Amino acid sequence: MKNALYFVLGAATILFGIVVMSYTQPDSLPPTPPTTPNTPTQQQWEPPQEVHAPILPDAIDFAGEPLPMDNFDAVERFDRELISNTFRHSATFLFFKRARRYFPTIERILKEEGIPEDMKYLAVAESALSNAVSPAGARGFWQFMSGSARERGLEVNSEVDERYHLEKSTRAACAYLKEAKTEFGSWMLAAASYNMGKGGLRKNIRDQGRPDYFSLNLNPETARYIFRILAIKEIMQHPKRYGFHFTNSDLYQPFPPHKTIQVQGSVSSWAAFAKKYQTTYRMLKVYNPWLRSGSLTNKSKKTYLIIFPVG
Repeated sequence: MKNALYFVLGAATILFGIVVMSYTQPDSLPPTPPTTPNTPTQQQWEPPQEVHAPILPDAIDFAGEPLPMDNFDAVERFDRELISNTFRHSATFLFFKRARRYFPTIERILKEEGIPEDMKYLAVAESALSNAVSPAGARGFWQFMSGSARERGLEVNSEVDERYHLEKSTRAACAYLKEAKTEFGSWMLAAASYNMGKGGLRKNIRDQGRPDYFSLNLNPETARYIFRILAIKEIMQHPKRYGFHFTNSDLYQPFPPHKTIQVQGSVSSWAAFAKKYQTTYRMLKVYNPWLRSGSLTNKSKKTYLIIFPVG
């Protein structure tokens, strides 16, 4: 009887174990997830793009004054700016787009004023050919501070700010650069003084006893300034060499045909004035960005030339 009981208990134990195993073991292991194109193996991975060092030109100059290619320090500083502007794709591409619209005006005025054409790249370095506003308050294509602008004959007030007037501000910049060239004897130093001021450059030349830009130890911004202008010139003169490809239709075209109207008195509303001449307030501001308010007091009865699109 005891043996029969042991047999029954053993059989029950074995049966219980079989039942438990059937519930705890899966019928089969889940399949290994396949490798998809979105999860490449290490052997399949490729870099998203290839980056190559920009090609340094054999020679480059600013307004006829050459970069000393035998000076490793100067070449490396230029190389830094060339790399920076080559790979600032969106910002540099806008240089090309805007230059098609604004360079003809700037080039004409530089020629009339006897300034080397290379100075147009100074405007690119200063403002990216836009009516920019700096943190310090400099404004327009040529980045005049209000006091300096008034010294150069530009009107600056709450209604009219001729720092935004491309032709007048370009002529004011030319006047400064001619004076600086006369004092420092170099277009590069004239451009450097445009960035740091004549007084600051004069002091550095006196203290260091070196009258050439590449030998001077200047503040970080001015130390990069001429090299940045050189890099911008190199890229804009050889766009495909640095990976920029475009057609004429990709660029901003010159302003469409327009007409000029003289204004000698006050204007109570520029919006109403624009409507009278069959244009919009927006277009009035696009063509005349130097008009800074919605009206004009003009107590001195000055004559202003207002540009409107035709048609």
